Amino acid sequence: MDDDRYGRDVLAGDWKAARRVVPVPTDAVPDLVLEDPASGFTGAVVRVEARTVELEDWKGRVRAFPMTTPFLVDGRPVALRHPQVRQGRARTASGSFAVERERARVARQSRVFVEGRHDAELVEKVWGADLRVEGVVVEYLEGVDHLVEVLREFAPGPGRRVGVLVDHLVPGSKEARLAEQVSRSTLGRHVLVVGHPYVDVWQSVKPGRLGLEAWPTVPRSVEWKHGICDALGWPHEDQADVARAWQRILSRVRTYADLEPALLGRVEELIDFVTSD
Repeated sequence: MDDDRYGRDVLAGDWKAARRVVPVPTDAVPDLVLEDPASGFTGAVVRVEARTVELEDWKGRVRAFPMTTPFLVDGRPVALRHPQVRQGRARTASGSFAVERERARVARQSRVFVEGRHDAELVEKVWGADLRVEGVVVEYLEGVDHLVEVLREFAPGPGRRVGVLVDHLVPGSKEARLAEQVSRSTLGRHVLVVGHPYVDVWQSVKPGRLGLEAWPTVPRSVEWKHGICDALGWPHEDQADVARAWQRILSRVRTYADLEPALLGRVEELIDFVTSD
């Protein structure tokens, strides 16, 4: 008998195949962010033809590539294909099973409050179908400085719960102090205040969806949204410019998978809270 102390020959067989990564078949759906490793161009799908796909990057530049290009999605190789017709039960943008042939429920007395219009638009885009089925209305506060006054006027109680989503809920922040104040008040039993760690809800969109490795860092002396637009080379002279920048970001959100987990869990928590009778 042969005594092979060190196992078989490491050079035997196809050792290259073991390192080869098989591309994942992926539908070329609108807003899917792809990276061409050869040129470094990263952009979202805006148009699909028989043999080509057009991508738009965060600067608004559009380039066409062959469908056979070895693209990357989040650093992983994919084999692009034309969208397939899927059978089976449909899902909403939040990942829930869609409820077919059911009218929106009459609005509950309970509410979900968010800080601003952008927060409300993002929640509507991803969770809108679920909220209509549950009869939950989302309202925006235009800031949280007057949260306590709004809650007192709303008068939460049994069957009239309030969930509040705030930005930058981190230890020591103004938002954290407000949340603590509410939880300790007589309103706290019927109110749940949760939040994400980001300065603004824009940051809850995964930067890769915009072709970025990370969101730019903005000095504290600069208004955050204006600083982001400036860093990305987008117009930011007035509120209309900022609104257009947000719509560009929002257009890259298709489902819950385009958002950071730090936001997803908090919104789901609020929905559960205000729909628990």
